[in-house]
Amino acid sequence: MKNHKISVVEITTSENYTFKCRVGGIPSKHKVIILLHGFPETSRMWQRSIYYFVSKGFYVLAPDQRGYSVGARPNFIKDYSIDKLADDVIQISEKLNVNDFHLIGHDWGAAVGWYLTSKQPKKIKSFTSLSVPHLNAFSNSLKNSSEQKYKSYYMLLFQIRYLPEFFLKLFNFKILRAIWGKHDASEVQSYINTFKEKNALKSALNWYRASYFTKISKIEDILVPTLLIYGKRDRYLGRYAINQTGKYVRGHYKLKIINASHWLIQECFDEVVEEILRHIKG
Repeated sequence: MKNHKISVVEITTSENYTFKCRVGGIPSKHKVIILLHGFPETSRMWQRSIYYFVSKGFYVLAPDQRGYSVGARPNFIKDYSIDKLADDVIQISEKLNVNDFHLIGHDWGAAVGWYLTSKQPKKIKSFTSLSVPHLNAFSNSLKNSSEQKYKSYYMLLFQIRYLPEFFLKLFNFKILRAIWGKHDASEVQSYINTFKEKNALKSALNWYRASYFTKISKIEDILVPTLLIYGKRDRYLGRYAINQTGKYVRGHYKLKIINASHWLIQECFDEVVEEILRHIKG
C-alpha cells in the first residue's frame, strides 16, 4: 500500500482560511473520500487509511481542520461552531471541483460529519461515523443517561477557559500522551508538534466551547447510507446514544460493534477499513 504517494497540499477557501491537507490518489470527481479527524488528533491519524483507500482506486483527502491548520486558526470561540466546521468541508471539496463524496469521520470529525450529512445530503454519497452517534441521540443521552454524563465529564471541564490548555501541556503533554497510548511514536510526535504551535491547543478546545452538544440545534434525520462503527470498550461514548441512533437514520443504516476502545483505527485497522469499504461499495 505504501507505494502510493501521499502529498501535503494547502487549500485556501473563500473565507481566506488555508487548510493543510493530506491527499492521495489520482484526482477524480467520482470516487472521492474525505476523512475528518477528531480531538486530539490531526489528519495524520488517517495516513494508513489513505494508503488503503488509494489502493482501492479512490481519490482521498484528509484536512487538518479549523484550528489545527496554522492558516485556519481564528481567535474567537464563535468561529468554531459546528456549522462553520461543516462549511469548511464543503468549501475544501469545491476548491477541488468535487461535487459529491464519501464522508468518513472519527470523534469530532464524525460529529461534523453527522451535521454535514443532515444539512447537505446531496453532497454525501455515503457516511461512516467512527465512535460517535447521531447528534440528537447524543444530546438526549447527556440528559437521560447517567453513564454518558459520567463519560462526558471532561467536556464540561473543557468549557473552562485557559486551565485545560495549561494542564494538557504539563510535563510535555503527559495527559495527552496517556490518551495516545495506542498510537505509534511518529503519530504521537506529529500531534505534539501541532499542539506546540501558537494557539493550536486552544483552538482545538474551542470546538468544545463553541459547540458543546447540549447547545447544538436538533439536526434532521439522515437520508444518506450510513455506517456507525463503535468500540464496546469506548471510554467516552456510552451505549445509550449508540442504540438510539438508528431512529434518526432513514436511509440504509448499519451498526457495527467491535472489540475496541475509542481509537478504532489504531486498534482494529483491518477490520475497520474493510467494513468501511463494503459500506462504500454497497
